[in-house]
Amino acid sequence: MPEPADVAAVAERLRLLADPTRLKVLCALVQGESDVACLAELAGAGVAAVSQHLAKLRLAGIVRPERHGQHMVYELIDPGVRDLVASLLQPPTPAVPPRVSPAAKARR
Repeated sequence: MPEPADVAAVAERLRLLADPTRLKVLCALVQGESDVACLAELAGAGVAAVSQHLAKLRLAGIVRPERHGQHMVYELIDPGVRDLVASLLQPPTPAVPPRVSPAAKARR
C-alpha cells in the first residue's frame, strides 16, 4: 500500500485536474501549445478565468508559459498529466465479457 502522504498528494492532484475548465484547457494543450485567448475560446470561458486556471496549473508544475512576441503561449509539460488526459480523450473500449471455462459451463 502507498503511504498516506502519497495518497493525499495524488488526491490533491486529481482535485486540481477535476475542474471542468482546467480539464478543457488541458485537453487543448495535449494537442499542442496555445495562447490564453485561444484556450479561453476552446474552453468556453473568459480570458481572465482561464488565466487564473493556468496560474494554478503553472504553480503545480503542469504547464509552462513562454513568451512569443507580444503574447504568452502555454505548454503542457507534465508527462503524467499528458498521458492521463490523452487517455481520457480516447474512445471507450467496449467491455469484454469474462471468459468462462468449458468446465464451468458444464456445471451450469
